[in-house]
Amino acid sequence: MGSEVIVELQRNATDWANVVGEIVKIERKIFPKHESLARSFDEELRKKNSGLLYIELNGEVAGYVMYSWPSSLCASITKLAVKENYRRQGHGEALLIAAIEKCKKRRVQRISLHVDPSRTAAMTLYKKLGFQVDSLVEGYYSADRNAYRMYLDSESD
Repeated sequence: MGSEVIVELQRNATDWANVVGEIVKIERKIFPKHESLARSFDEELRKKNSGLLYIELNGEVAGYVMYSWPSSLCASITKLAVKENYRRQGHGEALLIAAIEKCKKRRVQRISLHVDPSRTAAMTLYKKLGFQVDSLVEGYYSADRNAYRMYLDSESD
């Protein structure tokens, strides 16, 4: 395995277009069209309270996590994706931990996310890191596809 680097995408980065282009390719390959942010990724990333971390392996984007924090009360993990050939190597976990740490530094009290109950690898990862199922949201992804809303509360210091 090559050297793994987690990078925070900066709005003024010289490689912004290249990185976003690679992420859009991953997005289109992994997510169904109606769930994909591929068309609006650039716009989503330019929002004030959003962030994106990506893993660079051997000079390519291997995965990313996108998150937002509308207030100090809550943050949301909006996307987590790893290229198929880099899965089951701990990259998704590393990205998620890094995003959780970024949220904690902003003193966010609760981090939430939505996940398809049939995505067992994702469910296992989220539970491993302490996320708990809050509720089932019927028709979240489509009329016949539900999601679990999950959350992780920050520990009080």
